[in-house]
Amino acid sequence: MSKILTISPSPHIHQESSVSKIMQSVIIALIPALIWSFFVFGLPAVLTTLVSVIACVGFEWLIKKYLLKVNPTVSDGSAVLTGILLAMNLPASLPLWIVIIGALIAIGVAKMSFGGLGNNPFNPALVGRVFLLISFPVQMTTWPINNNAVDATTGATPLALIKAGLKSGTPVSDIMKELPTYSDLFIGNIGGSLGEISVVLLLIGFIFMLFKKVISWHIPVSVIGSIFIFTGILWLVNPDQNINPVYHILTGGVMLGAIFMATDMVTSPMSKWGQLIFGVGIGVITVCIRVWGAYPEGISFAILIMNAFTPLINKFVKPKLFGGKQ
Repeated sequence: MSKILTISPSPHIHQESSVSKIMQSVIIALIPALIWSFFVFGLPAVLTTLVSVIACVGFEWLIKKYLLKVNPTVSDGSAVLTGILLAMNLPASLPLWIVIIGALIAIGVAKMSFGGLGNNPFNPALVGRVFLLISFPVQMTTWPINNNAVDATTGATPLALIKAGLKSGTPVSDIMKELPTYSDLFIGNIGGSLGEISVVLLLIGFIFMLFKKVISWHIPVSVIGSIFIFTGILWLVNPDQNINPVYHILTGGVMLGAIFMATDMVTSPMSKWGQLIFGVGIGVITVCIRVWGAYPEGISFAILIMNAFTPLINKFVKPKLFGGKQ
């Protein structure tokens, strides 16, 4: 009788998708923005990405082979994706030895110490990025200026200029004169990390992932929408001390975070309503850090904080049971 009925863990719905195919789709979606960062920052961006990917793959293979003593599964593409996402959260000018440390933290601490893919509570690439930001604040905030890969120099990002200007009492109208235009932000004619310099190319990746059904719209739209509404209210209340909501969305890491980082299947809620709550939480925390916090950008911290709330959200907003009533 024991051979008649076999009980196995979920999921029980079989589709053509697999971990490797999902990872491949996300990597393909990142390629337009990644290529643009190579064009903008040149060889340093290429080296940062290569070192990050190789280090992430290498650390995962070594940990599985010699520490966990299990067969390495780096062929699933998850380590490659973590390496790309980590690189896209870093400045191209970052010393390569620091990139390697970030990869070790992302893979060794944030991923493998919890049991590997599917068990990590926090987004590995963001854990690596935040660790480096706290440990090496000068290097992590030294940004190369977009100079079409020719004699790139360093400078402040638009968010840093906004934070510094408001702190010194400069009106927003005067600050805006020193900032990149909306078209520059949308196309990518600005400085910053590898993944925050072209909104249009990130949106192309978003559309591709929606088409491939790798992600749904709920988290990206709720993140971007809540940021727009929150900053819009602040802007209407006091336009002299707050940047308008469109500029908030186009600058910094909002698009990269909302589309590629917050949508991580492992660290985000399962239900659609849970994803909406998750996204709104990210948006609100991001704005609070940007407006009142010490850092000019808050999307990375916001995603990690909401990652910690994911189990509670899943418990509070449970997905509909298969075969259950609506």
